[in-house]
Amino acid sequence: MRLWHVLTALLLAGGMSGCATRGEQAKAAPEVAVGQAAPETRAAQQPQLEIEADATLKAVLQRSLALARAVASPDAGSISELEWARLMAVTPQQAQQALQTEGLFEAQVRVERVSEQPLRLKLVVTPGEPVRVGRLTLEIQGELADLVDANEPAAQALKAKVLAQWPLQPGSPLRMDDWASAKNAVLALLRAQGYASANWSGTGAQINPSQKSARLFLVADSGPLYRAGGIDVEGLNFHQLERVQALADLPTGSTLTEAALLDYQSRLTKTGLFDQATVTLDPDPTEAGQARVKVVVKEAPIHTTTLSLGYSANNGPRVGAEHLVRRLLDRPLQMRNKLEWARDLQRWNGELSTHLNGRFERDLVGATLARESVDGITETSQRLRVGRSHERTEFERLLFAEVERSKVCADTDGTCLTAQAASLNAHFTWRQLDSILLPTQGYSFQFQAGLGWSVDRFDAARTQGIFGRLYARAVGYWPLGGLWTSQARLELGATDSANDVNVPLSQLFWAGGDDSVRGYPYRGLGGSYLGPLEIGSSLLATTSLEVAHPFTAKMPSVQWAAFVDAGRAADRVSDLKPAWGAGVGLRWRSPVGPLKVDWAWGEELRRGRLHLSLGVSF
Repeated sequence: MRLWHVLTALLLAGGMSGCATRGEQAKAAPEVAVGQAAPETRAAQQPQLEIEADATLKAVLQRSLALARAVASPDAGSISELEWARLMAVTPQQAQQALQTEGLFEAQVRVERVSEQPLRLKLVVTPGEPVRVGRLTLEIQGELADLVDANEPAAQALKAKVLAQWPLQPGSPLRMDDWASAKNAVLALLRAQGYASANWSGTGAQINPSQKSARLFLVADSGPLYRAGGIDVEGLNFHQLERVQALADLPTGSTLTEAALLDYQSRLTKTGLFDQATVTLDPDPTEAGQARVKVVVKEAPIHTTTLSLGYSANNGPRVGAEHLVRRLLDRPLQMRNKLEWARDLQRWNGELSTHLNGRFERDLVGATLARESVDGITETSQRLRVGRSHERTEFERLLFAEVERSKVCADTDGTCLTAQAASLNAHFTWRQLDSILLPTQGYSFQFQAGLGWSVDRFDAARTQGIFGRLYARAVGYWPLGGLWTSQARLELGATDSANDVNVPLSQLFWAGGDDSVRGYPYRGLGGSYLGPLEIGSSLLATTSLEVAHPFTAKMPSVQWAAFVDAGRAADRVSDLKPAWGAGVGLRWRSPVGPLKVDWAWGEELRRGRLHLSLGVSF
């Protein structure tokens, strides 16, 4: 017993002594830079895997292999040797299965240990020759096949297009992703052309690894061709059913292609009468010959009022209000009134127009009253126009007759020029843009032409005569790769008149300012003088080139930009020597409106100028 007590005491003493030693070591630990060295030590001990293969195959293997995922795991350092051995053993089979999706059915894969501490592994891939398409059988059945047999031109053209666009032709490498996307593309094409229930009756790929070839079998069932049988509309409370249906341009029996349905939806949205509009068809194949088109709309409020605040270097701070009535006196008419009040510009615009008809046209009557002061010159003007517009997303046309009166006076001595004009005008716009509001790719082109008669009065003298005006503006947008974008602008204008008659200032040109040649004041380039009065010029030429890039990829709406502008307005071609401006800017596509701040150096003025433009609507 005593011996047992002695041994127990010795063991307890030794244990306590051990605890004290560990405690002392723990106290001493801070003296060693363990906290600083640990991350480097862990990084050095982290297992690594090197894959010897081209970039495409390497990406496939990194996604597919359990070994690659284990190496990339934060807990890789704690994986046991037994588990590493298991992962290495199954890797060749997993890799071969993954490589078969790339058409490599005879790939050889081995895993090598490069080092033990830390564990470094190498995956060596010998891909071999890919399997290629040796024979292709692509057949079409269903109503499309029947129409082809009946020599229907549209059906024959569609079948030829399906066969021509099939990407996996004999000799092409067979990748599973390409195989799947090719089949999806065929169905998408058939459905877009009115065969909404198109599907595959059967597909197959017989692969002969030894001959490195594959035989493809595909049978597409087009199903029936869907034809318009009527239009059902949901969501109407105020607007007329007949007008909504008339916008469709889908006569009974016409083919219900994807483009026709999207065009109809675009027309409904373009009217401005609906907050939302969707157009689909009834997919029931038994009713395909008289398929119902289903339209669901959410009407916009009849009355809408928008208030706005803004600032422009051209005219200073501004406030604005706009009121829109989408259905006036319970008739298919809409009325718009817009008031803008800035430091140097006060303007009212009013327009009464019909709703868009089935030809995308509307008739309109518009009026404008404006007063603008620039450098001691004050202009008041009144305009009245009557015309017809054609409005599509990609094309707009406005034909109108206009009468206008303009009075320009010097603030110093009261000298005034009055001009009155009547004209016929045609304005055209073509656009192909990825976004109307915030474009980054595409182009827009505007062209205006006018012919009229003007009468002016200056210093008790009266002159009259015919005049003509031409104006063109082209803007292009190009992505440059990565997050870089660019845009370029070219602007040209010319006005000519008989008997040197003066025309209203709206028919003339200036350059300089926010949207012209930056680095110069608003209307600071060009403009001829009539006594003390500065009036516009008869010729205009400006151009601009700009590149932009987000400050960070996480905030693509905030960008910096660099630009070069050039141009001038003048009365003679020989005087159109360009004035140059260059600078940098900030762009913010904010939720409440666009903000643009530019600083530009005006080469002729030999100084910089700040251009600020901000608009907020609520």
